[in-house]
Amino acid sequence: MKKTISQATIDRLPLYFRTLRLAEAEDLPIISSDELGRRLDITPEQIRKDLATFGQFGRKGIGYDVRELKERIGNILGLHKNWRLAIIGVGHLGGALANYVNFAPLGFSVVALLDINEKIIGNEVNGIEIEDSRRMNEVIAAKEVDIGVITVPAVEAQGVADKLIAAGVKGIWNFAPIKLSVPPNIPLVNEDLSIGLSALSYHMTQED
Repeated sequence: MKKTISQATIDRLPLYFRTLRLAEAEDLPIISSDELGRRLDITPEQIRKDLATFGQFGRKGIGYDVRELKERIGNILGLHKNWRLAIIGVGHLGGALANYVNFAPLGFSVVALLDINEKIIGNEVNGIEIEDSRRMNEVIAAKEVDIGVITVPAVEAQGVADKLIAAGVKGIWNFAPIKLSVPPNIPLVNEDLSIGLSALSYHMTQED
């Protein structure tokens, strides 16, 4: 039976990975759960509990080998698989994501850009040609795309998601401010920028 992992634990794994990458860049060979917790404002007990979910890590009284722990968490997250992304909707946000330099170190590569706007089809962003989204099935198959990134207006997002799934993507990263309906076997992550800003506005208002 597949082990059930809490969403909170899954959400903390990328934080551990990022912090370990920074520690490795500092040439720190060993890190304790206390130091990792201090950097993340998470209790050492919670860190040890999270890691224990996936096996044996570190040595008691010594700590964790930074590079080894980073690699093992990266493997748990699947970052060693070199996921291939297609961005659908190459406006301001889609263009910014296409130019984002930190995808590659995490094991992600943008391999396709799709848009319906004939004025930009054929242009290049970061060396990748923008192709006609009406050729989505062909492009997704040819570029062996794993993840579809949706950056189109909300009214178009569900239709784009349906086409991506039909084309064979394995997961969807949605930036459109709308709840999408996808089959249970298609992982979906939503990034609604307005929610984060609204929450920030709330906290600032309460301070006032």
